[in-house]
Amino acid sequence: MRVSHHIPDEMLLAYAAGSAPEAWSLIVATHLSLCSECRAVVDNAERVGGELLDNLVPETLGDDAFDLLMQTIDDQAGKEDVPTQPSIQVPSVLPEPLRSYVGGDLHALKWRRLGKGAFHIPIETKDGEAQARLLKVPAGSPVPMHGHNGDELTLVLTGSFATHQGEFLRGDIEAADDDVEHMPVAGPDEDCICLAVTDAPLKFKSLGARLVQPFIGI
Repeated sequence: MRVSHHIPDEMLLAYAAGSAPEAWSLIVATHLSLCSECRAVVDNAERVGGELLDNLVPETLGDDAFDLLMQTIDDQAGKEDVPTQPSIQVPSVLPEPLRSYVGGDLHALKWRRLGKGAFHIPIETKDGEAQARLLKVPAGSPVPMHGHNGDELTLVLTGSFATHQGEFLRGDIEAADDDVEHMPVAGPDEDCICLAVTDAPLKFKSLGARLVQPFIGI
């Protein structure tokens, strides 16, 4: 698999620095699991950041710092889920960490109808700074023409889609902002399943899409 469309550099750097909101971090991490080129960018950024930290003047810690650290580790260990049965090793379509966020691979998902054969699954995040969702668009079908009030990243997981920016296959990212209007069309061979993240509502052109928009939260 060759990835041709990548995460913007500024988003990769924010992810490496740990400053990206949760939904953006989720789509970046999922893309990284499929893209060696972007993994190398993040690895280099983290290495440079580590070297900068090494050059910082150390702070004096309190006498109880080590005890507090060990207590924190013990507390986190106690929260880990203990599997009740051995997991079955089967090929996964959804990479981690996305698979854990949605509760399993494709066969375990419970889709919600959007209309015209399309489905979605909203993904809950704790900070609420952006919205993440899985989208499933039938083969050969378009997503209604829309613009953007903010930024949008869309990662292909199965199938493909095409816009004026080109064709997007598994692992590819389409980046859009408030200068972009597009009508993605799913490839003809299979349903297209994507992970999409937005930080503002979309600007649909059709009246029908605008009427249902408050109920589907896109």
